Amino acid sequence: MARIAVLYCKRIKDYSCIACSKCYKAMSEKNAEFGQHDEIELVAMTDCGDCPGLVVPRVKLITEVTSNLERGIEVLHLGTCVKLAMETAACPIDYDELKLVLETKFGIKVVLGTHSY
Repeated sequence: MARIAVLYCKRIKDYSCIACSKCYKAMSEKNAEFGQHDEIELVAMTDCGDCPGLVVPRVKLITEVTSNLERGIEVLHLGTCVKLAMETAACPIDYDELKLVLETKFGIKVVLGTHSY
């Protein structure tokens, strides 16, 4: 079972999707990027920390909290809203660089995207 955390875009969450309902549906249906997991345990879901790019301190915090609760993160999904923000809303995240930093610093797999709708 994959222990997953989802980071959503603080600025466009609840504009492109209300209450992350698309992510929850995609998890249950194993849609899009969630399809790579046989079983999913959602251990954390929070925003990116806002612009201009506060993802690393945010991930540091959630990895510490989930580890202390004995539910450490194995996979971090950057929500489809984050992907959309990078493509259309001048989000300052450089995905390739961020992926390398997070995987190296925290030892977790990083995936861009969650659902296809």
